[in-house]
Amino acid sequence: MIGYIKGKLLSCSGETVLLENNGVGYEISCSAEALRRILENGEGAVYTYLAVREDGLSLYGFIDAEEKEMFLKLISVSGVGPKMGIGVLSCMSVKDLCFKIATEDIKGLSAVKGLGKKTAERIILELKDKVDAYGAQPAETNTVAEEPDEDAVAALLSLGFTKSEITKALAGAKESGATTLEQQIAYAMRRIK
Repeated sequence: MIGYIKGKLLSCSGETVLLENNGVGYEISCSAEALRRILENGEGAVYTYLAVREDGLSLYGFIDAEEKEMFLKLISVSGVGPKMGIGVLSCMSVKDLCFKIATEDIKGLSAVKGLGKKTAERIILELKDKVDAYGAQPAETNTVAEEPDEDAVAALLSLGFTKSEITKALAGAKESGATTLEQQIAYAMRRIK
């Protein structure tokens, strides 16, 4: 099993990077945070999960062991596959996800593209007891500040932009002082080419 890869970025397509390590290129679908760091530095390291299916092998990359552990919890839920798991972790941090599960925030989880109400309920039901160890209690101001980002991500995803484009654009929007949903989306649409 491949559990960790460190290498130089050769190319990026959507949420997938090609990392070169000792002459071998690994194609890895990354979470938004892992992707952002690799793109910023031109190289990087990711904790990985190798998904084995009948039609092939896929590598998924995470910023740290905690994010990978949360991914493994997500894909243990019936109806949640690796693509959905990485999608959830690309839309919110581990801490925010744990908070949404602990507080039974079905609406917040359902905001993730492709994640319906029934699957959100199943995630909460099956993982509520498993995420208490994270002590997920984001500050009240954090919750308010993060909400427009999730809505902005969902809106921009529905317009066909990739997660990597959205992540970079929304980071720039925050730095420029955009606080409302409308400001963030407007800023991102001007910056994404």
